[in-house]
Amino acid sequence: MTTVTGEGDSVVTDPGQERRVAVVIEDDLDIRYLLEQVLMQAGFSTVSTGNGEDGVRAVLAHEPVVTTLDVSLPGIDGFEVARRIRESSSTYIVMISAMGDEIDILQGLEAGADDYLVKPFRPRELRARLGAMLRRPRIAESAAPEVGDPDGTGPLAASEVPVASAAPSAVLSVATVTPEVPAGPVAEDPPASPDDPGSPASPVGPADVDGAWVHHNGLAIDQEARLVRVDGVPVELTKTEFDLIATLVETRRRVRSKADLALAVRNDAYVTTHYIGDADRRNVEVHMANLRRKLADDPNAPRFVVTVRGVGYRLTGPGDPGFVAE
Repeated sequence: MTTVTGEGDSVVTDPGQERRVAVVIEDDLDIRYLLEQVLMQAGFSTVSTGNGEDGVRAVLAHEPVVTTLDVSLPGIDGFEVARRIRESSSTYIVMISAMGDEIDILQGLEAGADDYLVKPFRPRELRARLGAMLRRPRIAESAAPEVGDPDGTGPLAASEVPVASAAPSAVLSVATVTPEVPAGPVAEDPPASPDDPGSPASPVGPADVDGAWVHHNGLAIDQEARLVRVDGVPVELTKTEFDLIATLVETRRRVRSKADLALAVRNDAYVTTHYIGDADRRNVEVHMANLRRKLADDPNAPRFVVTVRGVGYRLTGPGDPGFVAE
């Protein structure tokens, strides 16, 4: 193991392991050392900084897979650091702070964090959360063009389960057959949806597909490019928020439990042996509240997402107050 001290940061590497970089932004030396050890045990080389501005520069320079971020930092605070990082990086951001009030957690997730741990944290829990995040790799976004692979073996199809397992394949089938099949037969299915949403001929429910975009009540989502628009206006979502809405759009009006969604955003949807605790369910609630705020979706008259009390969430449809049949 070697340690290199540079201007404003320190780099800790283990030459015996594959180089995966993690940036630690923490002003407390003891906690910074603990985080370095946890991350090295998880197979990362670490770059550590003691303030927010150096942290942003380190992320831009080293392009880390994971960034841990304290909130109370000298200079700019962790919330602003997260926002600046999100402008140009898709690194996983894990906020680790003694500020554990609900408003602090909400603000952190809204700023762009993927997870939020309250100090004192448990190192094994941090490693477990990192492992869960790495099972849904960020490379899916940059590799989106390869999803056009006709046999469905592109990186996004493999890494975005269950979000991309069904919907993108449906999109691809439309894109493939449109040049060869007359437009008439393709257009026969959508009219059946408003008249008879439960009919076997229209299993996808109220949403419809337009090329790579799936539309629902003013919401448009392109799962290949991971883009979202509301009434034609682009909406910036974190990866977890996008995974949540994409999962609900994929399953239409079928109710998804909070445990179900927690597994989906961790890419563990088809694994039944993972434990889902109250913290995981609460994490889904926080991200869902964030998502609704960004989509301007009123929970009392939802356009997009309906809360099924005691169960979970589903997409809106005919009969819901905020749904308008197209």
